[in-house]
Amino acid sequence: MADADRTGSEPVAPPVTAPAPPSATADPGSLGLAALAMTTFVLSWFNAGLINERVGYVVLPVAFFYGGIVQVLAGMWEFRRGNTFAATAFASLGAFWLAYWGYVGGVVPHLLLEPQLYQATGLFLLAWTLFTAYMTVAATRTNGAVLGVFVTLTLTFLFLTISAFTQSTTWTRIGGWVGLVTALVAWYAAFAMVTNNTWKRTVLPIWPLD
Repeated sequence: MADADRTGSEPVAPPVTAPAPPSATADPGSLGLAALAMTTFVLSWFNAGLINERVGYVVLPVAFFYGGIVQVLAGMWEFRRGNTFAATAFASLGAFWLAYWGYVGGVVPHLLLEPQLYQATGLFLLAWTLFTAYMTVAATRTNGAVLGVFVTLTLTFLFLTISAFTQSTTWTRIGGWVGLVTALVAWYAAFAMVTNNTWKRTVLPIWPLD
């Protein structure tokens, strides 16, 4: 009887539950690269002279929704994953496409004098050339696919900057063709990330550099 009384007075330990497994977070890098690739691809067709520039406004909705909003979201998700490089790259390039949408759709129509238009465009592109240039340096510690994207993207911005300041159609065409290469490299990188993650093995190489 004493044993029964002693047992009843002992505190009851709370039930032990297993910790919840961490939720898997998908890699937003492939989404950001795909958004960059498609928007650059569409714009570069016009810069390369493959399609009449009069219908170039078709770029604006792609730039706003896919190149802009989606890429900024990819950048925010990369911040959550702790990937400083990808977060900075996607959030900034997404902001570029949103700024491009606002510049072409809202500012350019009010720049009536061609010298003003070319100078403003040149300054706008020069700033992004500098950004992609230092991101290219940082990309040397990522992988070959991403490095290829930033090398070609920097050249695209550089050639288009020269085109704006010199008012040269030739440089615009060169920038357009390099932009098409940029889009293809970015699409490859996105394709490789999606495929390798889905198949759970390396199907398409991205050539790690770190």
